[in-house]
Amino acid sequence: MKNYLLLFCLFGFSICSPAQIIFNPGKTVAPSSSGNEHPRIITDRIGNPLIIWHHASRCMFTRWNGTAFTAPVMLNPMNMMVAGADWMGPDVAAHGDTVYVVFKRMPEAADTSHIYCTRSVNGGVTFSPPVRVDNIADSISRFPTVTTDDAGNPIIGFMKFDPDFANARWVVTRSPDMGATFSQDVKASGWSSQDATVCDCCPGGITAKENSVAMMYRDNNSNIRDSWAGISTDNGTTFSGLGIDQQNWMLMACPSTGPDGVIVGDTLYATFMNGAGGSSRVFYSKTSISSMSSSGAIPLTGNISGLSQQNYPRVATDGRALAFAWKQIVNGIEQSVVRFTNDITQGLPVSTQLVDQNDVTNCDVTIRNGMAYVVWQDDNSNTLKFRSGSFTPVTAVANEVSAKEVSVYPNPTTSHVVVETTLPLEHILITDVIGQRIYEDAPNQTFVSVSLENPGVYFISITSGQKIRTTKLIVTF
Repeated sequence: MKNYLLLFCLFGFSICSPAQIIFNPGKTVAPSSSGNEHPRIITDRIGNPLIIWHHASRCMFTRWNGTAFTAPVMLNPMNMMVAGADWMGPDVAAHGDTVYVVFKRMPEAADTSHIYCTRSVNGGVTFSPPVRVDNIADSISRFPTVTTDDAGNPIIGFMKFDPDFANARWVVTRSPDMGATFSQDVKASGWSSQDATVCDCCPGGITAKENSVAMMYRDNNSNIRDSWAGISTDNGTTFSGLGIDQQNWMLMACPSTGPDGVIVGDTLYATFMNGAGGSSRVFYSKTSISSMSSSGAIPLTGNISGLSQQNYPRVATDGRALAFAWKQIVNGIEQSVVRFTNDITQGLPVSTQLVDQNDVTNCDVTIRNGMAYVVWQDDNSNTLKFRSGSFTPVTAVANEVSAKEVSVYPNPTTSHVVVETTLPLEHILITDVIGQRIYEDAPNQTFVSVSLENPGVYFISITSGQKIRTTKLIVTF
């Protein structure tokens, strides 16, 4: 029955929205002995999920190898303890199969404990020895966060203090050589007032696209602790900033949670927690990079009966798809929740989707090639939990083959599928849910029969008349 539900979603019947994620059952990433704090998830070149987390002063890593998650490995050297907790820890970014992981050495307050970056060029199969990132003399650093530019070089943000732990600010450093060396950092915070610092117990987030870089952080302007962004349009060389939250949250202590964001076109979509209304709630904002203007805070949910707290929001994008994920407590039950659209140009749907509940501390999300992946810290089992799900990617209408021009049948199928069009077929590509190529041909005719042996969910991309249509394909027993 589940396979037919996916099919109905695909062809636009009213059973479910095409903008929803169709989730598979959850699974455990690693045994409880490997820990579970502060998970972060990305994908490699073909869409395999890669996960890092913190455990007992170690940076842990696993990757999906096509059938299972690999045995967790420690990325930091044995003589280098790593800072982390359930609310902060190492960070990860990828460009194709080049993966960067950044972490802060302990003890954090020592000026000899620096930030390091380790790199993999084969999708996480092996990693290089860590390279020191922060060129800060006798200053102090913490909370590294990483993204990549369009060439695949890492751009790293981190918090920086004077030697006496004063003058907290966010800075950004870049690598011109794929993580071998790093430039002198440049300041990316301090825009709310001349005397403002940053909230020194709140992690930040960094994102980049083309020549734009956004360093997002929680500000501290006389204990007003809204989220801000330092924005660069010259690939992180210089920054200017603006408030992306603007709720005037007055708080005398640090809330230990920071913003995250992605860039889609000219827009920075940022997400953050704010407690100005009396309890912690998650919000997002839309900021025009070219005009440096922001929408301010928009609630991620409406009124929810029994809602007492929301926190630790994250956001991911792939093409026109966008997904937010966060932790919330409803009627005393901790939940992992997502709000998703397959086409952000049409806005966000009102509805959210429950991923899991009971003992959820925080979570992360990534999306790629019509698949969504969510990972979360489960403190009941003391393990990391993971769910994958599929959605229908949106392509530009002008370049899409219409349903009237192409037929894929039978679907579901047990052994073969027929592709038939009103125009000559120029190219057929079938991939599995993690992007591996199962079949590819350039037939240049109007009718093709393809044999498929293994049951599962696939994606078939059909090029006809210089237009493309991608369809979900289900092979059953």
